Amino acid sequence: MATFVTVFARWLQPGNGGSGFALPGLACYFLASVFLMFLFRYRETPPSSVRWIVHGIDTLWPVLLATFAQEQATAYFLFFFFALLAAAYRFGLWETLITAFVVIALPIYLAAALTRLHVMAATPPELEASRLFERAVSLLVMALLLGYLAEQEKEMRAEKAFTARLLGKARVEAGMSGTLREILQEMLLMYGARQAFLAAAETHSYRIFLGRSDLAKDFSWLPSEIADHDRYFFPTPARVWHASRAQGSWKFTALDADGNRLRDPDSSFVAPLAQAHEFSSIACVGLDFGKEWRGRIFLLDPALIANRPEELRFMLELVGQVGPAVYNVFLLRRLRQRAGAVERARVARELHDGAIQSVIASQMQVELLRRQAETKGDPFANDLDRLQKLLREEALKLRDLMQNVKSSDVDGRSLPGFLADQAERFQREAGIKATFVSIASEVHVPTKVCRELARIAQEALINIRKHSRAANVVIRLDESDGNCQLIVEDDGKGFDFSGRLSQDELEALRQGPLVIRERVRLIDGQLTVESNPGKGARLEVTVLLPPEPNHG
Repeated sequence: MATFVTVFARWLQPGNGGSGFALPGLACYFLASVFLMFLFRYRETPPSSVRWIVHGIDTLWPVLLATFAQEQATAYFLFFFFALLAAAYRFGLWETLITAFVVIALPIYLAAALTRLHVMAATPPELEASRLFERAVSLLVMALLLGYLAEQEKEMRAEKAFTARLLGKARVEAGMSGTLREILQEMLLMYGARQAFLAAAETHSYRIFLGRSDLAKDFSWLPSEIADHDRYFFPTPARVWHASRAQGSWKFTALDADGNRLRDPDSSFVAPLAQAHEFSSIACVGLDFGKEWRGRIFLLDPALIANRPEELRFMLELVGQVGPAVYNVFLLRRLRQRAGAVERARVARELHDGAIQSVIASQMQVELLRRQAETKGDPFANDLDRLQKLLREEALKLRDLMQNVKSSDVDGRSLPGFLADQAERFQREAGIKATFVSIASEVHVPTKVCRELARIAQEALINIRKHSRAANVVIRLDESDGNCQLIVEDDGKGFDFSGRLSQDELEALRQGPLVIRERVRLIDGQLTVESNPGKGARLEVTVLLPPEPNHG
């Protein structure tokens, strides 16, 4: 608009000659500009076809004005810079260079054609060779500069948008696994990789976790192997690196934590990775999850075909922003779990000190009334006896609910003690002899599995008290042969079937305790129920232990 005002003011100067086309052309150009300004004000993202039409109009007006100019020193060539600016803003480098060639060549051919057709008497001053060469070179240099700046700005916008989109995947509601799955998927699409691996390890131990994601949006945690720690957490000064196979060797590019390129870095660790995963090229970047976790992301067969050090540098900056976001999700999830544990403990105390005590007091009052009624021969004694049993049953249910609420804090170290307390409490409250047997003082399974095993044991004891009519119960917790096994057996009446059924058979026949089947499925365990009607039942839950990592 500033260029238009300048040229228009110059045109209004006295003695400024020009053809009859120039003034109407300027007016039409002004009206078209105002119309497009108001049109795009209410539509921020016009279609691609509209953008090309508008760009063609912006390029055609300077061509026509320069062609019909009659003054020796007009300022119509300033409109060409506007066309170049528009091309740089709308498109990029190559589109800007093409626009420059068009605005240089098209007026020449148009003026030559009009001269041959005797529409114009001579070549316009703006297109004389003595002046055109200098301005053409200026336009090409300006087009190259504007196009380069436009490409850089477009790249920065794309990187900023991708970073914002990636950071938006770090959501507490999705959890750690969901967040990592979304992040790996975005990086797969961004870099055109075939598969992505995430290796995470605790900083104070050699425990390692492996996650895998591919283009089919399939994310899964893999069991770690013996040599996984040395394979994925090899010592190297490179923070981000890329290796591609070239004539039997590896072409290696690596940057340190500051983004500086390393000279002659060691690439011997690529061969063990190539043995574990088939790839022709691989990129790796390290990330930190606070002080507790560290990790590395491996992209198999990425499409890093541009400036490889710059691509790696952007990957390093990207992960540097994603790492704290993922760590925030980890901390918030932990805070929520601890807050939930505190709230559950408060509810358990309220149940114990409030509702349970009130029900027990009511039961004692009913028992007193029942005894008085029995001594007097009152016919309501039987009704009071049924009411007393009902209150006793409700008190036991409230105690079971309280224990279920409290069991969420169980881990591998406290699980044996928790089960021993449950057996003792069950014997005291249900009047059924209960014994807990365990050789190990702790089990090496995740906390989630421990919580579910504790709830499975509680549910089994509740079912025994309600339905089995057993006199003896035995709870066993064993850890051997790579498995953790929980066994609950009793000498009651058993189930409706006879024999030993696996989890799949129980599902097909719809036999066995439903709640326990669902909890076993949550921890990827195996449930086996053995029933001998009239003599008892045996419930076994087997969970695969995570493999021991290599300790170097």
